[in-house]
Amino acid sequence: MPNTPTTAVLIPCLNEEQTIRKVVTDFRRELPDAVIYVYDNRSTDSTSAEAKAAGAIVRYSPERGKGNVLRRMLRDIDADRYVLVDGDDTYPAEDVHQLLDTLDDGWDMVVGDRLSSTYFTENKRPFHNSGNRLVRFAINKAFHAEIRDVMSGYRAFNRLFAKSYSVLSDGFEIETEMTIHALDNKMRVTEVPVQYRDRPDGSESKLNTFSDGFKVLGLIFRLIYVNRPLPFFGTLAVIIGGVGLGLAIWVCVLFWKTGEVTRFPTLIGATMLMLFGIISLFTGLILEVVARKDRARFMFDANIFVASVNGDYGVTGTPHLADTPTATEGSYTTGGETELRSGSFSAETSDSLD
Repeated sequence: MPNTPTTAVLIPCLNEEQTIRKVVTDFRRELPDAVIYVYDNRSTDSTSAEAKAAGAIVRYSPERGKGNVLRRMLRDIDADRYVLVDGDDTYPAEDVHQLLDTLDDGWDMVVGDRLSSTYFTENKRPFHNSGNRLVRFAINKAFHAEIRDVMSGYRAFNRLFAKSYSVLSDGFEIETEMTIHALDNKMRVTEVPVQYRDRPDGSESKLNTFSDGFKVLGLIFRLIYVNRPLPFFGTLAVIIGGVGLGLAIWVCVLFWKTGEVTRFPTLIGATMLMLFGIISLFTGLILEVVARKDRARFMFDANIFVASVNGDYGVTGTPHLADTPTATEGSYTTGGETELRSGSFSAETSDSLD
């Protein structure tokens, strides 16, 4: 008989005294065998006391920022399955079974999709809705994915994801970074719809719509040119080189009409722009080779990690699953085949290494 997989519930918190007791209590009821961790990010209220009273293991993370907290959590905590959820009681604990059941089917990360359920009716901040759409569009275009909720704070993942993920972000852009990490390394990712409810009266969000929004966009920009260098620098090459080529053609047309070069500065500028375009293209090609080698190295290290993990659960699902897993409608993988309950189709990515 396979051993029951161990489960850790991770709740990063900052001044959530109004809701944290209910969140911990709800997850203890739904997952009685799980270990619930609350990491207090220098709260100035009684968050820690409320969490302890509800039965959670409380630890402290002095560096402000959700990313800093998650980095410490993943270093400290060892489990087969991880559930990451906010401490503001916006995600119902009842939906955790759907996340974990899907994870047990062999996925590396399961994202709780708010946007397919109640998010747009419950969320009272219209700029957040627009920001979610913008981020989703940018990531789906850059990584050839079909993700609905990139920035969900409710997700489950396995040991492989937890121990391979290097947390670089400090703040609330962490969910976007998690999604990009999984997509870029071709991990198995799917989504399941979860309910979302707005914060209760008196509970204040720590998100700043504009400053955190710009941080997320900056993160996407940075991760795209790091992880997708050829499309990024290739696009720059086409734009810069195209402008230079257009100016050069214009000078040539004038020369053909007049028999002399009358715009030497324009010709010099056009030549420089075309050279910059060529340099940008070759920069993208070189960095693309490096990025591909990094992905190949990650996959090799991931295979070594999977082989070295003890226990019947392992890191990618229950051992009896021999077939390709099928998730809820709308699920996808990032390396090739996409499966739906109502049918299936294949979608090849342009940079598949497998």
